[in-house]
Amino acid sequence: MDDRETVRRGYDELAGTYAERQSYGDRALSIIEGFLGSFGDRAHVLDAGCGHGEPVLPRVSDGAAAVGLDLSREQLRLAARAVPRARLVQGDMTALPFRAGAFDGVVAYRSVIHVPISERPAVFEEFARVLAPGGRALLSEAPEGFERATDDWLDGGVEMRWEMAGVERTRERLRDAGFVVTDEWPAPAPSEDGPEPPFLAARLDE
Repeated sequence: MDDRETVRRGYDELAGTYAERQSYGDRALSIIEGFLGSFGDRAHVLDAGCGHGEPVLPRVSDGAAAVGLDLSREQLRLAARAVPRARLVQGDMTALPFRAGAFDGVVAYRSVIHVPISERPAVFEEFARVLAPGGRALLSEAPEGFERATDDWLDGGVEMRWEMAGVERTRERLRDAGFVVTDEWPAPAPSEDGPEPPFLAARLDE
């Protein structure tokens, strides 16, 4: 089974469990809300790897177009219930099924870490393609690069894989795709709530 199919199958089988167990720290929500709040009411925003909808899609302004993309059909089913106004599309971040310049912003929270590092340049090139001139992206990563795999994800007997590129490599790949990194939020020290990821915000160079 290839990595993409492993991720899709894992989320299809355990979408409900994943949704129930997820929590989002105040810091992450503040960063996401600040980014989304910087767009106008008529913006088009893509949540790339939207999962069950939280935490991005509900925070897109009511006047803006919220679009969620995910590999997992079951995750999209949950997202449709959570955010009925959002347009939801099943697809792959390495080949986004949208026209060039369709979006003003892209958010990828806890999602690019499931894409093999070898395919990460294609993801950022696709983000650049679907963004309008001057469009912006926000994504989370891990501080350093590493790979992780399990055969018992969420205690459900399901395989799952992650590939973290790390902040430095991600910054370089964004620049290679035509982005200018505008803001970074380093990972804070781990707390009793668990580790929180660093974030990078980037603007498509005009």
